[in-house]
Amino acid sequence: MNMQEAAEQDDSILDRTFSAIKPAVQWTHTHSMPGDCHVDRDRSVMTIISTERSRFLGVLERHWKSKGYKFVAASQNGLAANFKTQDGFQLEVLIGTTGQAHPSVTTPCVEESEVAPPTSKPNGPDCSKQELPAPNVKSTFSSSDAPLSS
Repeated sequence: MNMQEAAEQDDSILDRTFSAIKPAVQWTHTHSMPGDCHVDRDRSVMTIISTERSRFLGVLERHWKSKGYKFVAASQNGLAANFKTQDGFQLEVLIGTTGQAHPSVTTPCVEESEVAPPTSKPNGPDCSKQELPAPNVKSTFSSSDAPLSS
């Protein structure tokens, strides 16, 4: 596998991850970085996720576990989690200080090649060529201050 093929796999993992989030949240590409022998693909959630709806990390963890990805570690403060696929792709989600979620995937070491930008289109404004703003998209569900009913 070369870096381009691995980057496409990163994109596919992120596409499936965002497809599993119901109701959908808006996201944008943030970074696509080839390294010495790996590629990182990062996205950021632009939907405001209220404290009452802060189970976002759990949604990703359940989805990744359902795909057979192995749990590696979580931060003590509950704002980051790491998983690994069977073929060595590293998945991470970080929740920033403004509640903004940043899922990313890093490939295993692969054969060096050119790497094209991601082809997946953000489902909102594309912020990849500017400084990332704080979450700024209101959602009737994700941004709500109403407690979740049991």
